[in-house]
Amino acid sequence: MDTIGNNEISRETGGYEKRKWTLTDLLLSSDAPETEKIIGDLTSLVSEIASYREVLTADVSTSDFTAFLRLIERFAVESNRLTAYSQLWFSEDTQNQSALTFMGRVEQLLTDMYNETLFWGLWWKSLGDADARRLMSSSGDLRYYLERERAFKAHILTEPEEKIINVKDINGINAVITIYDMLTSKYAFELEVEGKKIKPLTRDALMSYVHHSNPELREAAYKELFRVYCNDEVVLSQIYAYRVRDWASEHVRIRNHESAIGVRNLANDIPNAVVDTLLNVCVEESHVFQRFFKIKSRLLGLPKLRRYDIYASVKRDDGQLIPYSTAVATVLDSFNKFSPVVGALAKRVFDEARIDAEDRPNKRTGAFCYGVLPNMTPWVLMNYTGKPRQVATLAHELGHAVHALAASGHSVLTFHAPLPLAETASVFSEMLLTERMLAGEGSPEAKTALICSALDDIYATVLRQAYFVLFEREAHGMLAEGKNPAELNALYLNLMRKQFGDSVELTDDFQYEWMAIPHLFHTPFYCYAYSFGELLSLSLYNMYKEEGRGFVDKLLKILSYGGSASPQNILNEAGIDISDAGFWRGGFRVIDGFIDKLL
Repeated sequence: MDTIGNNEISRETGGYEKRKWTLTDLLLSSDAPETEKIIGDLTSLVSEIASYREVLTADVSTSDFTAFLRLIERFAVESNRLTAYSQLWFSEDTQNQSALTFMGRVEQLLTDMYNETLFWGLWWKSLGDADARRLMSSSGDLRYYLERERAFKAHILTEPEEKIINVKDINGINAVITIYDMLTSKYAFELEVEGKKIKPLTRDALMSYVHHSNPELREAAYKELFRVYCNDEVVLSQIYAYRVRDWASEHVRIRNHESAIGVRNLANDIPNAVVDTLLNVCVEESHVFQRFFKIKSRLLGLPKLRRYDIYASVKRDDGQLIPYSTAVATVLDSFNKFSPVVGALAKRVFDEARIDAEDRPNKRTGAFCYGVLPNMTPWVLMNYTGKPRQVATLAHELGHAVHALAASGHSVLTFHAPLPLAETASVFSEMLLTERMLAGEGSPEAKTALICSALDDIYATVLRQAYFVLFEREAHGMLAEGKNPAELNALYLNLMRKQFGDSVELTDDFQYEWMAIPHLFHTPFYCYAYSFGELLSLSLYNMYKEEGRGFVDKLLKILSYGGSASPQNILNEAGIDISDAGFWRGGFRVIDGFIDKLL
């Protein structure tokens, strides 16, 4: 038996070792005959789709329209396979030229194909409301997908213009972001630990030291991160400037979106006012985490918490590593205690070799879950180094996998949850893990350490992410006006001062931190989805504690929607009104309750 938190864990849920994932369910290889067959099938599908150009008129029959939608679904299935393989292969090793070449080939190929099928989306968005309602009434599971397509009706361009933008993105902004990934994934770090210099360290291995009990080591880890990133400060700042200016040029100036963040809100199907309410509540409630930081400084025996100490473990034996098999068993055990159905879905990720957990050079940093098709178990990437907090990362990513599998009854076009709900299962899974580990700890000191660790994660997911978006809102405005990228450092530092108030001592070197946040480069304004998802999940977890086993079906139903309905409609069924500031404040009251346990 393995043990964690003094509770025994059954070997039936453990015994897994770190390994690379298997991608053969997507493609056997980039040059296999099967790959060329898929490309050939896609070419034929494009021709068949293009043959409907004259059929798609205002009076098209519902049967013809339904047949056409089946073609779009088939195209999505095969193109998703190609895209997923190329991106997952590249993530294994961002310096692999063969993977990079194949990813570029797939991007070019699919962009050309999207351009050939572009006509139908433009036709659908321009169709009169009455005709659109007639066709949607018989579209079944695809109704919400079709509604979302029409949501961008006011922002479409002519077909030639749309084609130019698609082609431009491949060798333009998409290429620039790929260079950011290649550049930062190649970074090697070093750190002196107990008189011995350790190198090369990956970023994930380096950042594991920010949880160490030694304050000098925590500080050194952050300074090493900033040293390496600052070597390319001018390049990274310029890459971000290109990202922001491209975003503004296309979406605000050309497509006439109301604002830079409004683009993301529309894609998420969340009203601008709701996002504003969420962010405003996070700012108003920042004192909640400031209270926690003051308590944590006392627990750590520090006169005042420094920014270097934010994630410091209050547990003194933090040099102990947790074996990967033990981490897997612990997470699966917490899932099974909540629901055997949830546990079985998560277990598929390991049984089908869909997780790459090795920490190795050139591999993409961080962690993610990639759901490709409704009938396929998702792929999970993480860089497991054995640090306790990575057990929570594992639970988080497996929660994403469970969410995708719970929605497997939907079309390929509707099974992906919208961003604001995409973090629901992942964050809830972390709460289940915390509950599981707290139940296994006997001493008050150990429980305190676990509560602090949970609050560290909640801070990182709620307030930290909200302030990333506040930074983005101002940064996009500054750069669109032609301001110097160097001014972003001062903006970021000023927002951090507001976030922490007098609870944390902040040094100037943290002004460079924004350059090391991939989401800012990859997906502008993504990060409020974390704040949304965490506060939502805290509310759902509170319901679970009140309702008990009866809540399981309610959560599974929420997850089963995937992306087949709007976030508002899905949550209304659970009695949640996301337009109400009181709802979001309620999440902070749950956080307050956790903090009270430390007193």
